[in-house]
Amino acid sequence: MIYELREYDAMPGQLQALLNRFEAVVLPLWKIHEINPIGFWTGVIGESVNVRLHYIIAWKSLAEREEKMNKFGVDPKWISEREASEVNGPLVAKVSSQILKPTSFSRIQ
Repeated sequence: MIYELREYDAMPGQLQALLNRFEAVVLPLWKIHEINPIGFWTGVIGESVNVRLHYIIAWKSLAEREEKMNKFGVDPKWISEREASEVNGPLVAKVSSQILKPTSFSRIQ
């Protein structure tokens, strides 16, 4: 397994709208596309409080990630729901992504 750590910096005042979109739109679509999120976090202390969504997705391989994310990205429901959620402007200012490989001593393999 490999893991993708993604971080979304929300536009000012838009973190809750971004969280709502993930819960109501993204997660149901990911279930259909068999994308396996491990968890989602927001900051309590530090620079990311009220700004950043952190989450991790588990992948069997980079090929699986490419295939499933490409299909999700062109899903007409995702496109229409994303556009509807951004009718008053974008929710995301910045996205970062890292692909992580567990160490031999990691609890999660």
